[in-house]
Amino acid sequence: MNRFNEYINNNFYLLILIAVIVFLLFLAVLILVITRKRRRNHEPEDLYAEMEGTEFEAYCAKLLQANGFTEIEMTPATADFGVDIFAEKDGLTYAFQCKRYNHPVGTKAVQEIYAGRDFYHCMIGVVLTNERFTTGAAKLAEAFNILLWDGNMLEELEKRL
Repeated sequence: MNRFNEYINNNFYLLILIAVIVFLLFLAVLILVITRKRRRNHEPEDLYAEMEGTEFEAYCAKLLQANGFTEIEMTPATADFGVDIFAEKDGLTYAFQCKRYNHPVGTKAVQEIYAGRDFYHCMIGVVLTNERFTTGAAKLAEAFNILLWDGNMLEELEKRL
């Protein structure tokens, strides 16, 4: 036991220094993990919150292109008959209604894309949002054969950017 005590006494400051370094490394890793988790959880919301409606539509068009859609065309901001973006993929024509909201998307968006899809003779109508959909919107979309792409689908599309 004397040898151990002698070693501790002779290397006391070295042991303190090693303990402080280990503690600081642990603290740095912990801060890094917490920061990344917060950034991952909040970054998309912050990104969308800063966008205007037309910016969100342009962003969605970029996502569609990155995911294999072609013939992408954005409609004018007004008098679009419920369609924000036209696109094609695998020989199918799509009409997209883009909704950047901070609350669930309701039935009005489904009604708009239903009308726009048929008015422009597109095969598939899609409501694309950063949010989720109300139960009523989901029921109406099923009845009208409209696809609902929520924030989870948006994240999937973003993986190919």
